[in-house]
Amino acid sequence: MKKSILLLLLLLVSAPSFAHFMWVETSPVGKVSQKQEIKVFFGEYTYGVIEKVNEEAFGKMKNFTVWVVSPTGEKQKVQMQPGETFYTGYFDPKVNGTYTVVLDNDAIDVIDYTQYDFGIFKTHYHSVAKVEVGNKPSETAAINPNGLTIVDLTKKEHKEKGEAILKILYKGQPVKDQEVTVFISDLWSKKVYTDEKGEVKFSLPWKTKYILEVTRKEEVPGKYNGKDYQFIWHCATYAIPLGQ
Repeated sequence: MKKSILLLLLLLVSAPSFAHFMWVETSPVGKVSQKQEIKVFFGEYTYGVIEKVNEEAFGKMKNFTVWVVSPTGEKQKVQMQPGETFYTGYFDPKVNGTYTVVLDNDAIDVIDYTQYDFGIFKTHYHSVAKVEVGNKPSETAAINPNGLTIVDLTKKEHKEKGEAILKILYKGQPVKDQEVTVFISDLWSKKVYTDEKGEVKFSLPWKTKYILEVTRKEEVPGKYNGKDYQFIWHCATYAIPLGQ
């Protein structure tokens, strides 16, 4: 038992790209012409582990990009500034509708976890957040043709005791029987699975922050920055901040 706990702590501290994930947060409701704040985190949310921006673990993740996709499909790159435990950026909604905030990070050095029997791999993080402006909800945009993404199909604002409906795509195609882990704080998690259409439904029983994680192993070897890898580890996340 002590050995298992020690191994878990070791993974959380020394294996950030495996046990940790990146996620993006923003207020789920915005207003036209009112500045909307975006935050990017790296850590292990349910364990209360939030890495500091200027330390090594988060430093290895710094080459990410953040975009906002407007209701008309227009993409706008967001400039992110480092803070203490997260990066911050802003955008101004111009029209009513659903805005999709997208983080993508496919520029992470190869990691060797053969000592954990996991192999040598390259990581691809992707994260999505949803902003409703003017009470005209629609599904979020999907713009990750090279990996995983989470699409929010829910046609109304997320609320306590409501239901979320999501779709999981891998390289643009729905994924059947995909495991989706739903996290909240204080070590609570739940696993749900997609149906034949790649969709999953789950309840939101509490007014708190929910973070979803989806992972997939792409068994294609390659080379990145001069280092060989055996496979790509895809990780997509989606935050539903009911506790804000």
